[in-house]
Amino acid sequence: MQIGIARSAETDLLEGFAFYEKQQVGIGDYFLDSLFADIDALTLYAGIHPQFDDRLYRMLARRFPFAICYELRNDIATIVAVLDCRQNPASITERLGRL
Repeated sequence: MQIGIARSAETDLLEGFAFYEKQQVGIGDYFLDSLFADIDALTLYAGIHPQFDDRLYRMLARRFPFAICYELRNDIATIVAVLDCRQNPASITERLGRL
């Protein structure tokens, strides 16, 4: 299984990094390390997570309140969004509808 990261998901990761780095220096790096470890796990576990609709899967991050949303096509898992689960559920639904 190969992993790809869409530009929208890269932006989400950078925004999460900036948020946690403002809280305390170094936490942003820990955030990225943790999320990339979760993303790397998709090489083994892609496709076993709950689906939002016919195309998107959702994996919850282990150490931070984030959901990793990905598509699975032709043995490639593409991360399309990394969403902060502390948001209003309506804004999450709206964001996923635009993908």
